[in-house]
Amino acid sequence: MSGIRTYQSLAKLVSRLRDDLNDTDLVLLYAYNRTGKTRLSMEFKDAGKRKTRKNPKGTPDTLYFNAFTEDLFVWENDLEGDSIRRLQLNEKSSFFNAMTELALDETIARYLFRYADFEFDFTYKEVQQEKGTISKPDFVSFRKGDETNIKVSRGEQNIFIWCVFMAICERMLDGHQSYQGKKYLYIDDPISSLDDNNAISVACDLAKLLRRAATRKDGNSAPAPIRVIFSSHHALFFNVMCNEISRRLEGEPKITHKRYFLHRPGGDGAYTLQATDDTPFFHHVATLVELQRAADPAKGKLYTFHFNALRSVMEKTASFFGHPSIAFCLKALDKEEDRALFNRALNLLSHGAYAIHEPTEMGEDNKELFRRILREFIASFDFALPGVIATQPAPAPEEAPAQ
Repeated sequence: MSGIRTYQSLAKLVSRLRDDLNDTDLVLLYAYNRTGKTRLSMEFKDAGKRKTRKNPKGTPDTLYFNAFTEDLFVWENDLEGDSIRRLQLNEKSSFFNAMTELALDETIARYLFRYADFEFDFTYKEVQQEKGTISKPDFVSFRKGDETNIKVSRGEQNIFIWCVFMAICERMLDGHQSYQGKKYLYIDDPISSLDDNNAISVACDLAKLLRRAATRKDGNSAPAPIRVIFSSHHALFFNVMCNEISRRLEGEPKITHKRYFLHRPGGDGAYTLQATDDTPFFHHVATLVELQRAADPAKGKLYTFHFNALRSVMEKTASFFGHPSIAFCLKALDKEEDRALFNRALNLLSHGAYAIHEPTEMGEDNKELFRRILREFIASFDFALPGVIATQPAPAPEEAPAQ
């Protein structure tokens, strides 16, 4: 896909992604926080359990990991006894229905050993379901050396949950009967609270699993691939995933994939997809694009908080080059009188009183001054800004599936 395509709703975007997966193994999405990645993953999941001609019973076709998956685990700190700390599992979720028969402990431990140095124990209980009971995990406790019932950090907690999901994915790829109807994996931002070293390790392990999903075969050795959508806001993680998936391994088939930059330019229900390479656009670059749009005399509208945003980008730029303040950025300007003027404006007009929650439109003189600073800054540092305004119409949406 070339150019930028706009989709007026999540449902239309999901239709596009599902169409992509008809002839490609996986789709990689890069998007900033607050774009709507989690909502997109839930819409994709919901689309897969609607009754259609191909799926008359509405059997769910997607196994997913996102913020909702992490919310199934809630920390219990034992406030009364202050000794038996544990991670409680939501017994109402079907996510844990087959945990007992899946025998996941060894697989979870194998993954966890790569990222952390603590161990775990599941405790199970009988839960009423329909006319009988099933055994489901009640909680998990952690230990390290001689210490039991220890509290782990938020990052360690998240990596443990991720290891549970990876172990379940392995059972699905093995063809376990609990996942016979699943055709898709949707994984959204699996590495919140992780340091960069673990982020790279997790990305490499995940890429191996996704390769296995793409080349999966059924019990008769016929191709039975699991198609994958993966999304992240983490530039390093996305970059490692792209590199790992793109590598041609000796003796293995090439993994076909598409990479998109997902954006919500207007903050409303419309989304855009733009094909991108393995170096996604960073957040400060996107901020500059938004500022450039706001500074457009014909279509934009400048508020006082935009000075805050511009100063923030200049501080990040200076920090990237190892300098302590925006004076470094201002020194790049040709005119000395402009440096003094711009410095005074950025100091006076970018303080906390100009809140984003109470927007105040700039006066005409400040608008012109803002445009000059932005123009000079972008030109001085030669930023390559991505196009985020659609230039091509989106393809006509498909007919909605029968309910």
